[in-house]
Amino acid sequence: MSSNPIVNGWYADPEARYYEDAYYIYVTHSLPFREQLNLDVVYSSDLESWQVEKNILDMSTFPHVTHAVWAPTIIEKNNKYYLVFASNNIQKDEEVGGLEIAVSDSPKGPFKGYLGKPLLDRFVFGAQPIDAHLFKDGEDIYLYFGGWGHCVLAKMNEEMTGFAPLSTGETFKEITPAGYVEGPCMLKRDGRYHFMFSTGNWTDESYGVCTCIAETPEGPFGEVSKILSAQPPVADGPGHHGYLKIEGTQDDWLIVYHRRTVGDLNPHHRMLSIDRMYFGENGEILPVKMT
Repeated sequence: MSSNPIVNGWYADPEARYYEDAYYIYVTHSLPFREQLNLDVVYSSDLESWQVEKNILDMSTFPHVTHAVWAPTIIEKNNKYYLVFASNNIQKDEEVGGLEIAVSDSPKGPFKGYLGKPLLDRFVFGAQPIDAHLFKDGEDIYLYFGGWGHCVLAKMNEEMTGFAPLSTGETFKEITPAGYVEGPCMLKRDGRYHFMFSTGNWTDESYGVCTCIAETPEGPFGEVSKILSAQPPVADGPGHHGYLKIEGTQDDWLIVYHRRTVGDLNPHHRMLSIDRMYFGENGEILPVKMT
């Protein structure tokens, strides 16, 4: 694998996928909010040599989006690629923005607006509509999202235009585990669901990743443990992550995340990194060693 950080530049909030014989990592431009006007994708066929496709969103198809374009997530369905991201950092329901959805025929984009309006433009259960994560389980596609210390679950409808009922009949379900702040992420392994999330403050060394396990994608979730923490002198502030399973292996996993240089107080100086992720004898995710 390449060394960390895997590419030059300030990047954050990675979502990682394997599509069309390549590894793709969709990232936020780690800049002041007013300068966050598009998204990039970093990709590689071998996990060693990485290239960057810049500005993958056709922003002319999002005329209401003015800033704070961040935290992308993507899923493939019927040979289309659906990208969800947050916009405008809305602080209340009356403001314009929230979670946007775009579509492309290629994992590299360009991604164009799919609905002509946000997918979700309001707070649900106190969750700011940011930090979405799309998770495919069989034929079902789930959407986990939420900032401000609340995590909400929904299920996408067949057309990817809105939401279908969950098993409880609800459209939205709050699933907030202890310590949750933002950045939800779901991984399925051996029939168990590992729900991961970021905790702490994204601007300092308190930021990290926690995990808990459930038997269904809707929960309930078990005991929370922390798997990624600051590790000076290597780095601090690691979090808001995704993951990859290495193609051609039976059970080799990677965690893809952003982190900060120890002592660098600029909150936007976040770097894209990858490390190994291992599981214990009881199927739990073990603490990650940053390299």
